[in-house]
Amino acid sequence: MPEGQPVTLPRLIAGAGLRWPVEESFEFGKDLFGLDQSQVRLYEALLRHLVLVMAALAICAVSAAAARHRTDTQAPPPVRPGQQPPADTGMIPMTVAEIKRLFIAATMSPPSLLNAAHWSIWRRRHQARARWFHKRARLALA
Repeated sequence: MPEGQPVTLPRLIAGAGLRWPVEESFEFGKDLFGLDQSQVRLYEALLRHLVLVMAALAICAVSAAAARHRTDTQAPPPVRPGQQPPADTGMIPMTVAEIKRLFIAATMSPPSLLNAAHWSIWRRRHQARARWFHKRARLALA
């Protein structure tokens, strides 16, 4: 806070809220990319690990953001609690985790890329369908 300015409750809340996205991003990097899984003793080795993990996360995040509009085929959300689901609920957009799975499948030899693409489509369709039904159930509660 700048010196001489009063500290009001809204300013304190805004300042505390700025930390949340950073914490979320760090947790995401730890969970999905193994940011906290290095067992090194030297600073240089730790720095290399951190830079590689953050670069991989950045590449996947940029790829997911670029593919978001092209891969989001979800049906419109329900408007009534008893509404029947559409024949095709579509697919959720590509996520960072999905980009990572496909990249690993493309660079590893045992499972085929075709198999990984099939599972990616199935998983995203299933998530879109589950999301649609979840929204319909929440409408019934309202």
